[in-house]
Amino acid sequence: MARTYFLLMWTWTRAAAAYPVSFALMTLFGIAIAALDVGVILVVFANTTTLAGFSRDEVLFLYGASSVSFAICDTFVSNIDRVSQHIKAGTLDTILIRPASAWIQLATDRFVPARVGRILQAGIVLGYAVGALGIEWRRAWMIPVMVVTGVVIFTALWTLGGALQFVLTDAPEVTNSLTYGSHQLNQYPLSIYGRDLARAVTYVLPLAFVNWQPGLYVLGRADPFGTPEFMRFAGPAAALVLALLAGLAWRQGIRHYRSTGS
Repeated sequence: MARTYFLLMWTWTRAAAAYPVSFALMTLFGIAIAALDVGVILVVFANTTTLAGFSRDEVLFLYGASSVSFAICDTFVSNIDRVSQHIKAGTLDTILIRPASAWIQLATDRFVPARVGRILQAGIVLGYAVGALGIEWRRAWMIPVMVVTGVVIFTALWTLGGALQFVLTDAPEVTNSLTYGSHQLNQYPLSIYGRDLARAVTYVLPLAFVNWQPGLYVLGRADPFGTPEFMRFAGPAAALVLALLAGLAWRQGIRHYRSTGS
């Protein structure tokens, strides 16, 4: 399965590399667009010293951790949101009869390697924040765990959004609300949104485990909403549950898909 994924990804990468100038410009453009979010954070802190009790570097840490996970999924998984286009065009039938996973084929469809620049940009922000905060080594082990957890959660969200398109074929924005909308929410401390939303993204849709709960542990901060201490370490379990639900939803979507007959 992994071999199939990388072969398909490499095919699109070779096609993009055939136009090196275009590839370089697209990569730089992606970095510049992603940097606008950092610019907004810097503008906010040009007018204040804290945001909901968090310093600039702490907010950059939360942004960087979430953005690394999101950028990885945006690069390697996000094309799964093209399901509705394939359904309406009748090309999903062709995908389903090929001897390869439909999920892998859709995830690598029109793979854009230039998006790798966004991973680099997010990684630089995260690295800067870790260095500026002087995070204790005994807490730093959580950083790669939270990044991997975030990758699993965002992948599951993209998969859920793709599964929903088997029912809502004219509503691809549903996927965007689950993925890009979730990332926008995670760019800032959840304490700025209020208790009810924080509970919803902790106990219903586990977005808090992308960077908020594990981030509080890394930063040595108490949860302003009083969430139990053990929740700082519940990210992998929450990601696994969401991934299983997303896999089930995807299989149900494929099983109940009705061919166009093309």
